Amino acid sequence: MDDLDSVNGIDDEPFPEWLRPPYRGFTVDDLFRLPELPSHTQLVDGALVFRARQSAYHSLTNSLLVDGLSRACPASLRVRREAIVVLGPGQAPEPDVLVVRAEAVAGLGVNRHAARDVVLVVETVAPDSAIRDRERKPQLYARAGIPHFWLVEEGARRRPVVHVHALDPELGAYVETGVHRDRLALAAPFAVDIDLTAIDRM
Repeated sequence: MDDLDSVNGIDDEPFPEWLRPPYRGFTVDDLFRLPELPSHTQLVDGALVFRARQSAYHSLTNSLLVDGLSRACPASLRVRREAIVVLGPGQAPEPDVLVVRAEAVAGLGVNRHAARDVVLVVETVAPDSAIRDRERKPQLYARAGIPHFWLVEEGARRRPVVHVHALDPELGAYVETGVHRDRLALAAPFAVDIDLTAIDRM
């Protein structure tokens, strides 16, 4: 290692071969097989996606939504946080929050969900994943037929702003049905009423 490498913090350890992508990209099987992946690694378009450390805002926003959804959730559904959704051989994103059918949850050992069992996915926009959250993931979720999608942006006073979308089956894409600040009151996918200003008191 020369002086420049030393200054830049580069060492001479070889690139781990298990992290080198196959010709056609990684698959869902690879995602669950590779030995040293960081927690919350996702698979998008055959590429492994690593998550940056969450901000307090991001974590609290997701906690607020999980709590509100869990309190309102009917017995036929379950709320989950940061669980893999398998959309195809090379697509396995991990939404921040999701709602799944209860019959698809067979105990605490479940580590992935099929798209057909998912009713709602929620992505809270983070700086390291903004394009994926706003553009690519909604495309993938819509193509997989997931009926409801919420995109959460950071608004004034660091309060969450929830953009609610419903799937248009004819378009095969999401249509925005409302933008919610301060209060999230909806009838679908089930009746829910969440005080978004409660993040100030968390």
